[in-house]
Amino acid sequence: MRSPLVTRLSPSVRDRLPAALAAVVTVAAGLTVRAVTDGWFGKYAGDALYTVLIHTLVLFVAPRLSPVRAALWALAVSWAVEFAQLTLVPAALSEASVLARLVFGSTFGVADLVAYAVGAVLAAAGHAALQAISWADHA
Repeated sequence: MRSPLVTRLSPSVRDRLPAALAAVVTVAAGLTVRAVTDGWFGKYAGDALYTVLIHTLVLFVAPRLSPVRAALWALAVSWAVEFAQLTLVPAALSEASVLARLVFGSTFGVADLVAYAVGAVLAAAGHAALQAISWADHA
């Protein structure tokens, strides 16, 4: 059952609100992982969460995308950013800005590509599960 506040929101906002909330939760999870872990787990969990965050941003822009399509877009963006690190551009941007370093990274790593794929699978699974719950509520 929807709260009266959610019911009064425009359909556009209502469609995008879950993605916005998921983005906030994902950033909080990423910052928490970064603060409490280190080593390979912290690094690759952060990479996976990067793709989950992109998945939420894709859904914010296109809220009606299927879980698989949103995950494929998120994976494509993640991989594009990673492959861009084979050039000097991300490293130069990362030196100029902390935000750019967080978004673009600075060095290419094949293992990062795997972590991004794991993040895409997790994002699609979570998205599909939330859709199933939402549909069950409307049945």
